[in-house]
Amino acid sequence: MSYDRDAALAPAPGLRLLPWEGDGGKPCFLSADGVGGVLSRLADEIEEEQLCDGAEVLKGAVAVLDDGKAGEHALRGALRATTQAFGNVLRVADSRGARLPVAADGGPEAGEEEPAGERELRAGT
Repeated sequence: MSYDRDAALAPAPGLRLLPWEGDGGKPCFLSADGVGGVLSRLADEIEEEQLCDGAEVLKGAVAVLDDGKAGEHALRGALRATTQAFGNVLRVADSRGARLPVAADGGPEAGEEEPAGERELRAGT
């Protein structure tokens, strides 16, 4: 089963979305206290592996797409691997995004600079 972002529950504050699924494909959460325990470090390692795997799958998919002789089986395999990797990357992004500090006004936390790309995007809207 792959990650379904629309069906995923938003974690309650203080909970971390883990990079694996529980029974029945349900999301798993960790009560994170910021200390970085064993499960938190394991989740970090798995997320890193998933991101590296995603980069490799992307290279493979590009190679299949660039091969004019690639058949249906190769294309389906590349698409299957790509969708699985993309689901993993979305889960990592959602997990990490949910743990970013947010100021009361919705802007960056006090003392943090807003990234230039975001500043430019807001200025252009």
